[in-house]
Amino acid sequence: MDISTLFSLKGRVALITGGSRGLGRHFAEAFVDSGAKVYITSRKADVCFATAEAIGENCIALPGDVSTLVGIDALVAQLKEREDGLDILINNAGIAWGESFDEFSEKGWDRSLDLNLKSPFFMMQKLRGMLKARASAEQPAKVINIASIDGQRLNPWDTYAYHASKAGLIFLTRRVAAELVSDHINVTAIAPGAFASEMNQAARDHAEDVGKRIPARRIGNPEDIAAAAIYLAARSGDYVIGNTLTVDGGIVNAEIGGSIDK
Repeated sequence: MDISTLFSLKGRVALITGGSRGLGRHFAEAFVDSGAKVYITSRKADVCFATAEAIGENCIALPGDVSTLVGIDALVAQLKEREDGLDILINNAGIAWGESFDEFSEKGWDRSLDLNLKSPFFMMQKLRGMLKARASAEQPAKVINIASIDGQRLNPWDTYAYHASKAGLIFLTRRVAAELVSDHINVTAIAPGAFASEMNQAARDHAEDVGKRIPARRIGNPEDIAAAAIYLAARSGDYVIGNTLTVDGGIVNAEIGGSIDK
């Protein structure tokens, strides 16, 4: 057993959607530090380029909108111009939309399902060939879908489409894993809990208060989520297929009483 290479991503090529900020940026920074060449994409081109520059020369910006098939096709075409194959895909781009049940809009529903559920499916479909090109039984390619604990348990907020999309993504992960395993492409998911981000402003702005309601008594930090992604992406995760790794400080599995109080 060679521990020195067990968690290494040296020589690997990764694509991270929503990679310019939040969890996506944590993944990108950690992957580059682990030896990977990382492409990041997001709708805001200026932010995408600024993040890539800040991370360093092994991080390349490919701005784009993966919420539409047109945008996905354009992104895949850009990647194919630069690479013959892809080792790691992280479907991280997502959106949360909150409106009361009686007022919840079709716009909010469609935007949530398009980015959170439709996009990961078609990213996996369109990139199957590139992932297969470099994959083998000895070194499988990896797809990591970023779900949420809100796909595993209820939260108290009016985020109906978010719940539905993230629960769907967890099961979609299992189904696509069964399809792609014969190509030596391992598909898994991560279900993060409370991490500071623009999407989770409560954790970002009120970390101490939010942490008091978590069994681990704190919100997650960048190392917590990055370590989970490295584990699945590296050789350490080669025998993990179809599973969802919950990274939440115990909210889903260690919270007594299952409270969803605000």
